Amino acid sequence: MLTQTTILSIMSQRINSMSDSKRPKFYNKDIETWDYIAAHNLDFFEGNIIKYVTRHKSKNGLEDLEKARVYLDKLISITYKDYNHDL
Repeated sequence: MLTQTTILSIMSQRINSMSDSKRPKFYNKDIETWDYIAAHNLDFFEGNIIKYVTRHKSKNGLEDLEKARVYLDKLISITYKDYNHDL
C-alpha cells in the first residue's frame, strides 16, 4: 500500500514533468501545495482546506473558498465533537 507521501511525490513528479503549455498557472508556486501538506503531515480534511484556500485566487474563486469551508466545518465537527456552534 502506498503512503500519502509516496502518492504525493509521484503526482508532484508528474506535474513537474508537464510542459509549461499544459501546466496550469496555479501550480507555478515556490512550493507545491501537496508537498506542503505532506511535509506537515496534514490529514485529508486539513489538506483540502489548504488546497482550496491556496488556489482560490487563481482557479475557482469563491467556489474554492466555499469548498474549504465545507472541509473546515467537517474538521471542526470531527475534532471537537462537543463544539456546538450554528454554522
